[in-house]
Amino acid sequence: DKGFEFYDSRDVKNYIQIPWEEVDYVIVSVMFKGKWIPRYAIRTKKNGTYTFASKDPKRVLRAVRNYVDPNRIVSSLSFFDVVKRSVKSLCKKN
Repeated sequence: DKGFEFYDSRDVKNYIQIPWEEVDYVIVSVMFKGKWIPRYAIRTKKNGTYTFASKDPKRVLRAVRNYVDPNRIVSSLSFFDVVKRSVKSLCKKN
């Protein structure tokens, strides 16, 4: 296993391969206190962030944890955290 491979379920010719050395962070969108993970993203060192959704994301993330340092797997901000940050930044500008 040299990297993360993701294939489109509709078209197997549509796929992406990311070497483990290129993975900087894995960002997980967690809902309902970990009961549901709708999507996850992989931020690479050079080429940006790629967002994925799969049928069994918990299983995928457990497998990714074998190759990526668990400290590099983080949860994304919730909707309310984003709103709170934007309100704070607006208050600081005034």
